[in-house]
Amino acid sequence: MPVNPGVHYLKAKDEYEEAIGDENKLRCLQKMLSLCPKHKSSETLQKEIKTKIAKLKYSTKKEKEAKKSGFQKITFRKEGAASIALVGTVNSGKSTLLKKLTKAKVRIASYPFTTKKPEVGVLDYKGIKIQIIEIPAIVENFSSTEDSKALLGIIKSCDLIIFLFNEPSEKTILDRELSSIKIKKIIYIEKENIKEKIWSNLNLIKVYTKEPGKPKAFPPVALEKKSKIKDLAGHVHKDFIKKFRYARVWGKSAKFKGMQCGLNHVLKDDDIVELHLR
Repeated sequence: MPVNPGVHYLKAKDEYEEAIGDENKLRCLQKMLSLCPKHKSSETLQKEIKTKIAKLKYSTKKEKEAKKSGFQKITFRKEGAASIALVGTVNSGKSTLLKKLTKAKVRIASYPFTTKKPEVGVLDYKGIKIQIIEIPAIVENFSSTEDSKALLGIIKSCDLIIFLFNEPSEKTILDRELSSIKIKKIIYIEKENIKEKIWSNLNLIKVYTKEPGKPKAFPPVALEKKSKIKDLAGHVHKDFIKKFRYARVWGKSAKFKGMQCGLNHVLKDDDIVELHLR
């Protein structure tokens, strides 16, 4: 007997895959478990969900214990389609930009060193979740400060760095202190559309899927630039490549609307793909 999870379960699963943060993921998993069919064929699926719930409960418990004890080391987990580091000098507007991009609840003040530890928010760019991390202010001889090793490790793990500074001399400090980091860096300019600037500087495209006779699904899927239909098919479901017949594509990569394509067709930003299976 097949699992047949149902529409509500599949919606809950989509919410889980889009969720960022342990508590949000845990809430989605619990919802998935409650909606999962209860019969012999679904026992493996139920076990997988319960295992994920147990692991998340353990990690959130440890985090709360660390906060309660007063000892909390700097921790960071990459989530979302990409991670962006906001790096700047003292009072350069990092917290203001983080709040503008993500609506994160951050402390903003006119005095120096308001940010003591990395602050994290999530930018929703047309359905794509992008993690934004505000790094505490970069100062002269930053590498010799107490938390520099951990903070530099976070910056190095990101996909893009946004520089914020007040004077050209401060830009020189940022360049010098982060000279060993080879990740792409852009400068925040207030009058520019920063969300579009971020997206255009990431190595990503967004692709929409659709079912025959239906409009495109939302949210889109984030893929690396030059990804092919086989990358999209594998992202949607691990069995889709084996079952693949053909795809129909609408958008910049198609010569005409609904163009029939194979697995090696290279996709472009905002393409719409209809997968047909055997």
